[in-house]
Amino acid sequence: MLILLIFVALLAMICLNVPIAVALAVSAVLGLLLTEGVGALVTVALDMYDGSTKFSLIAIPMFVLAGAIMNAGGITDRLINFVSALIGFVRGGLAMVNIGVSLFFAEISGSAVADVAALGSILIPQMKKRGYSGPFAAAVTSSSASLAIIIPPSIPMILYGTSANASIEELFVAGVVPGLLGAAGLMFVAYMFARRYNLPTEEAFNTKRLRETFVDALPAFALPVIILGGIFGGYVTATEAAGLAVLAALGVGAWYRQMDFAHLRRAMLDGGMQTAVVMVLVAASVLMGGFLTRAQYPQQMAEWMLGITDNKWVILLILNFFFLVVGFFLHSAAAIILVVPIVIPLIQAVGIDPVHFGLVVTLNLAIGQQTPPVASVLITSCAVARANIWEVSKVNIWFVLVLLTVLMICTYVPSIPMFLVEYFYR
Repeated sequence: MLILLIFVALLAMICLNVPIAVALAVSAVLGLLLTEGVGALVTVALDMYDGSTKFSLIAIPMFVLAGAIMNAGGITDRLINFVSALIGFVRGGLAMVNIGVSLFFAEISGSAVADVAALGSILIPQMKKRGYSGPFAAAVTSSSASLAIIIPPSIPMILYGTSANASIEELFVAGVVPGLLGAAGLMFVAYMFARRYNLPTEEAFNTKRLRETFVDALPAFALPVIILGGIFGGYVTATEAAGLAVLAALGVGAWYRQMDFAHLRRAMLDGGMQTAVVMVLVAASVLMGGFLTRAQYPQQMAEWMLGITDNKWVILLILNFFFLVVGFFLHSAAAIILVVPIVIPLIQAVGIDPVHFGLVVTLNLAIGQQTPPVASVLITSCAVARANIWEVSKVNIWFVLVLLTVLMICTYVPSIPMFLVEYFYR
């Protein structure tokens, strides 16, 4: 009965537009007061501080900063030029370029919102000039940006690893194959649209231009090599890789001598605010997690679910549906922080690999970024394209189906995403 009261209080505050972190903290304090009395509040501030200063969380602002430096230093432009020379000759080539550059940018920033804001402002106007509809341009940009939370480094994966005590490095490795599958599927759908609506090609394939743009972008390619090579090789942790990414982005930006400091300042301020929001959420989640753990509600939920079925594939189906619904209403960070600690005892009880489950959660939340009413990435893309969200959603449903297909593959054929983890770590 008490947990129902806490949940209703939390939902009521969210519906009243109270910030989720504040609502989470107030609900947790209410629960502690009702179960343990005023004495339980003595360590609240210390618990929140300890929870938000974990070493692994340092990676979040570092990856956001690396993405800001990359965009302000002319690195993004060179990646666009190279990918355009590589696949721009295909019908609907600019849509393919959008997806391909998102694939590269995702390996630096780890943030889908940062991806769509940075690339959308460059590519969406170009697509509209070339005859692409606003809704299609926004849908391609939005769906491809969600690759940023599947492909390493991924901020939601960092948060999941921290919440579930899972290896962040293994989560990053597990995201590689699903990210590539997702990119291939999105490109296929974009090509089908291009054939249907006779969208233009960009230019004939030119070996000389491809070679020139490759050489020009070569320093930029060092960034994913440093990040992924360091993590895959076991030379650095995810947090250390984030610091290396910042140093490498600064070095590549200095090489190009094209740093836009005004742009960098704006991006750093935006990134700082995004990071602050996440950290306040983490701090508030520590209170809620402490309350739930002491009251043993996660264990009770696990026992209840196991009373219905102990088949892990059925449980994964139920949790997939649950996280898809949660993704409609909560941002990825809030969903992970609020829900993951509750379901982890169930995952452990039925023997589901926490890294596999982390990938399933991340894919669910990538889809949630594309589905109203919250749809943070979709809304950002619509704002850049100045397109109606419902018109964009009609087009975007085909790209969302690709992400759903990848989710089902990763859920029920775990050997596909997990074979790299098995190879490098087990």
